[in-house]
Amino acid sequence: MTFLSTVKAVAISAALAVSVALPAAHADEQYFPLQSYRVGPYAAGGTGFFGGFIDYLNLINIRDGGVNGVKLTWDECETQYEVERGVECYERQKSHAGAAAWNPLSVGIAYAMIDRITADKVPLITVNHGRTDSTDGRVFPYVFPLLLNPYSETSGIVNYIAAKEGGIDKLKGKKIVVLYHGSPYGKETIPIYELLAQKYGFTVQQIEVPHPGNEQQSQWLTIRRAKPDFVVLRGWGVMNPVALKTAVKVGYPVDHIVGNVWSNSEEDVIPAGDAAKGYTAITTQASGNSYPVVQEIVKTVYGAGKGNLEDKSRIGSVYHNLGIVNGILNVEAIRIAQEKFGHRTLTGDEVRWGFEHLKLDPAKVEALGAKDLFHSINVSWDNHEGEGYVTFQQWDGKKWNVVSDWIAPDWALLRPIIEKSAAAYAAEKGIKLRTAADADAVATN
Repeated sequence: MTFLSTVKAVAISAALAVSVALPAAHADEQYFPLQSYRVGPYAAGGTGFFGGFIDYLNLINIRDGGVNGVKLTWDECETQYEVERGVECYERQKSHAGAAAWNPLSVGIAYAMIDRITADKVPLITVNHGRTDSTDGRVFPYVFPLLLNPYSETSGIVNYIAAKEGGIDKLKGKKIVVLYHGSPYGKETIPIYELLAQKYGFTVQQIEVPHPGNEQQSQWLTIRRAKPDFVVLRGWGVMNPVALKTAVKVGYPVDHIVGNVWSNSEEDVIPAGDAAKGYTAITTQASGNSYPVVQEIVKTVYGAGKGNLEDKSRIGSVYHNLGIVNGILNVEAIRIAQEKFGHRTLTGDEVRWGFEHLKLDPAKVEALGAKDLFHSINVSWDNHEGEGYVTFQQWDGKKWNVVSDWIAPDWALLRPIIEKSAAAYAAEKGIKLRTAADADAVATN
């Protein structure tokens, strides 16, 4: 099978899946409702991410017997990356007892769930995406945009471009085009690019590509006329390889395109062929299968015939590794919460407390077998991103190579913006800002 064949291999079975009654959780089980997507234009991301997530949950069950004896369970509900289907899955899956956290990997679905999960007191994990101001845990107690939010990503990309130009002062007078996906996700960073352009003196032109992004000729002809110094590719799914191929077609140098965190996978570059060589993208986790945790998954999970990826060449790919890291974050939050509340099935609010105390420094990351796979995370009750670090990788035609150090976001710039937005949301919704004492109080049912 080819690298991308998993998408087709699972599509039929996923598309034909039917709703079944969900069993009640046993006393020694912790349940993960998975609003996955293995069908449609974004299936490559869905199969990789949810494949890695499930592989890690299987590793914990097979190797460790679960988390302190509590078995991890899950089921999948196909969303096709559509908001309506995602909400339908939520309403169907929430009836299962013992839900730990929701992990939809979709901005649109996540936005539609915020009020629901807040009322139900079950965490919503939006790793590397989601609503930026949900970083402020004072206003959004159950939403966790772990590792990276859209604004910290934007700060990292602009700082990386500045470094390539010789310093932040060298951005003055430069021209940057942001080519973004025509969706809530794609539009999320429009104001922060405008703000950074004003702050650092560069010109920004932001151009939309309608979903799903199969046709971009007019956008790239506009870019050719504009002659920007850099193009930021804020894409998703099929939009990304089309962008790289069209850039080459109109004569724009690919090594001056910087991809965002959802434009950084093998599925984004391999279909583009030679057009992708030299392309650079931000990432929160490295690719490759040399990391101990990935090797353990190969040995223990795939060795037992329980691996989730049919195409084993995708093991260690960007999306697969992101799924593994997401699994680590979810499992460790449960483990931390169990130390306070007991080695048993936890309530959603208890798991929320675990996420708000999720602190994995580089030494702990190494102990988990993930050294250099990701850097660290330090979540608190009022900072739900966790001060995650990013790095940049460049495609050489066969693999990704890391081309920067780990970089922290510019919190001095971003935090006041996030708090202002969160405060406006709180005022609109009539939400009282939480205190540390509020965060420490936990509902037990």
